Amino acid sequence: MNTRVCKFGGSSLADAGGFRRARDILLADPRRRFVVPSAPGKRFSADEKVTDLLYRCYAGVERGEGCDRTFGRIADRYLGIASELGVAFDMRALLDETKEAIERVRTPDFAASRGEYLNGVLLSKYLGWDFIDAADCVRFDKRGQFAPELTNRVLAEELKKHENAVIPGFYGAFPDGSVRTFSRGGSDISGAVVARAAGAELYENWTDVSGFLMADPRIVENPKGIEKLTYKELRELSYMGATVLHEDAIFPVHREGIPTNIRNTNEPDHPGTLIVNNSEEIRYKYPITGIAGHRNFSLISIEKAMMNAELGFGRRVLQAVEEFGISFEHLPTGIDTMCVIISDKELNACRDKLINRLSEICQPDHIEISSGLALIATVGQGMVRTRGTAAKLFTALYRANVNIRMIDQGSSELNIIVGVDGEDFETAVRAIYEAFVNG
Repeated sequence: MNTRVCKFGGSSLADAGGFRRARDILLADPRRRFVVPSAPGKRFSADEKVTDLLYRCYAGVERGEGCDRTFGRIADRYLGIASELGVAFDMRALLDETKEAIERVRTPDFAASRGEYLNGVLLSKYLGWDFIDAADCVRFDKRGQFAPELTNRVLAEELKKHENAVIPGFYGAFPDGSVRTFSRGGSDISGAVVARAAGAELYENWTDVSGFLMADPRIVENPKGIEKLTYKELRELSYMGATVLHEDAIFPVHREGIPTNIRNTNEPDHPGTLIVNNSEEIRYKYPITGIAGHRNFSLISIEKAMMNAELGFGRRVLQAVEEFGISFEHLPTGIDTMCVIISDKELNACRDKLINRLSEICQPDHIEISSGLALIATVGQGMVRTRGTAAKLFTALYRANVNIRMIDQGSSELNIIVGVDGEDFETAVRAIYEAFVNG
């Protein structure tokens, strides 16, 4: 039988209604054999995520104040869900054990991981499925780095023993068995890790949105959804601000060629967005796949006559940037000009020192800084096969009276990045969308 692995986010499992919807989804297809739950998220805007409350529990224990009150709120969440679902097991005893363990172990990773652990146990009881503790199968090395190959071997062997199972997300264990968490959002990583170990035909990531949109709905009214995109396109869009799912979180399935389907728990019949390895699997409706961008960048222009003939000039520019621990975004260049684009936040922390260092080791004729820049990426494998893509983009910005401050296009022709004044950001995004989708 082909296997599908499902991951449900915190918004999907925030209350008993979410658990019911998740159960209906899982039982609707026998190929959905393994599920990775997050901890309960917010039920409403003023609510708090269980993970945040657990970090607060740890902080209280460390200060010697205990965590009775905060953990009481957590217990109420789980007891309420269990009671409403009619799950027949002693949830109170499990919660008491968990509180005692948080006070005894006294590490932030262990405390934070208990949200997924408790949700995993509760979901397994509700489904009647086996429970696999991620601490027994997801491995980190002594330095706290995730050990993907060891994890894959151990987890694959364990999954073979179960027809259906729940494996909590977000955490694993050091070699000594102590709990180690991934970074926040790590349940997405866990889901991909389980999908790889299971040799899944599909990894389904269930959340509260119906996949990716072609543009930010806060900027473009009712943007069209993206039915399919490649992992490369996903990386470009997520790097530039699309926040549904970051490509790094699903690298395990990307490497194995397992497609990822972003689905909406609240609209289970919606096909969502399918992420695949090869563009040959996609019939592109538009030349572009999506538009994403960020504000608050600075452009440092370093001018020097005959720069192109000066050996090592570019290396020295990057050396100065590296010395201050700054990562650059783009490097537009001319014959006598080299530009470095970095975030305003990083530049503001060391602006004068960086300029002095550039002047010292590069001896430029002139350095100029322009702040308040916005970067917009127009992404799509289909652009390679469509003549006039760049002309259409630049014409759209011209007609919208947007001044282009910077242009950067990689040799892969997967995207075109333009820099515009921050105040023109939303106008530019809308103009590009209209030109390619409605034009």
